[in-house]
Amino acid sequence: MGWEAEIEELRRREALARRMGGEEKLARHHNQGKLDVRARVDQLLDPGSFHEIGAIAGKASYDEAGELTDLLPANLVAGRGRIEGRPVVVSGDDFTVRGGANDAGIREKMVHMERMANQLRLPLVRLVDGTGGGGSVKSLEIEGRSHVPAVRGWEVSMDNLSTVPVVALALGSVAGLGAARVAASHYSVMVKETSQMFVAGPPVVARVSEAITKNDLGGSDIHTRNGAVDDEVESEAAAFEATRRFLSYLPASVHELAERGPVTDDANRREDWLIDAIPRDPRRVYKMRPIIEALVDQGSFFEMGRRWGRAVITGFARLDGWPVALLGSDPHVYGGAWTADASEKVTRFVDLAETFHLPVVHLADIPGFLIGREAEEAATIRRGVRAMAAVFQARVPWCAVLVRKIYGVAGAAHMNSSRYNMRYAWPSGDWGSLPIAGGLEAAYKAELEASDDPAAHLKAIEERLERFRSPFRTAEYFEVEEIIDPRDTRALLCEFANLAAPLRETGKPSFGFRP
Repeated sequence: MGWEAEIEELRRREALARRMGGEEKLARHHNQGKLDVRARVDQLLDPGSFHEIGAIAGKASYDEAGELTDLLPANLVAGRGRIEGRPVVVSGDDFTVRGGANDAGIREKMVHMERMANQLRLPLVRLVDGTGGGGSVKSLEIEGRSHVPAVRGWEVSMDNLSTVPVVALALGSVAGLGAARVAASHYSVMVKETSQMFVAGPPVVARVSEAITKNDLGGSDIHTRNGAVDDEVESEAAAFEATRRFLSYLPASVHELAERGPVTDDANRREDWLIDAIPRDPRRVYKMRPIIEALVDQGSFFEMGRRWGRAVITGFARLDGWPVALLGSDPHVYGGAWTADASEKVTRFVDLAETFHLPVVHLADIPGFLIGREAEEAATIRRGVRAMAAVFQARVPWCAVLVRKIYGVAGAAHMNSSRYNMRYAWPSGDWGSLPIAGGLEAAYKAELEASDDPAAHLKAIEERLERFRSPFRTAEYFEVEEIIDPRDTRALLCEFANLAAPLRETGKPSFGFRP
């Protein structure tokens, strides 16, 4: 006799598992404008590529004869699949089964998937909805005991951050461990109005504080501005597309190198308008993002974290097909000065580039750290020093373009000056320990006090000193290596990308990724 009967039983159990939480709960879930977990997996992965793991894990019911009568599946759908032909590991919470809280098999499945990504060296995508494997007070009655808090397998999740790309999509209300799983990633996304994230949800908060709505407590508008989550999108489909784009710039693991993409743009393309991009008046601002778009391969810039730490622009791009990590300044926000948030953004992004061996291009216009009472209260110098540490610890190839201001300690962090880096300056370059206007009165205090007309004398000193600010004077002493025509920048950056490509080295970085 063969094993056909057992295979039929397997198929019956698989069919029961595919019902998820049942028609009623699925309808309620869909009516909230959300896809169910299996639809999410199908939309994220290449068609037909999903190989499910542990499909029949869950809570089974048996009759007196020991025959299966029902199966409530574990609320985690997980397995392997492909994104644009590349293998990935995916795990998705099923909110229709106990709201995504702990259920039979979910702890083991979750740890198993984290280990699979780690050991097979494959990118990991978490589709988080609910507590993401966290507990429920119902567990007290169901299990007849309480638990000392512990997150089994967390050490694997942390090691994954230094091993494989980790993407976390918050696709509903996520709390507790679910929120932690979103934050413990390299790239995270929330869906506007649909997603919320909190340590504890409104019912718990109402017991100790105030009644508050889910969006007011932890909506995407909050967390994409405080840095807990990288980006907000309009739909789940957009979240899946952002995932595909993010992963396209990265290797499968730190033990590989990111591949060169199609070469679709002329490396020697020149944009004539760049010669006028930076105003002569240093008090006038300009837009950095069009400059970025003009320099990188057309359509290749993928910005991350646009809504927080906004004085700094971060994202991936391609240069002559090669993926690079791109840092830029945004003079529209505090003149490009590094705030506490911007410094944290720099730290995290440079760590990301170092972890996955991506060369860094830094389009720098940094007038220093933000000053003032609020900046001091935010411990800007502490966070700024951490950003400097990240820059100086990084060993990936680095190319800095000094677009305009480079001042003070923050300005010094435009690159690691203790090692060789490629560096170019535009003729708009303006640098020093501190701006003339900021230090003039202190430096010439006695002279000004002795003057009959301090205001006129101050203006005369400023005009005299202006002659020494020319970047050509700096170049005479080889303190800046090259001053270039801005229109030649793309060709030089593409040369950098090609020179850097063979210098990239695989393996884990000397320090772990700081989530």
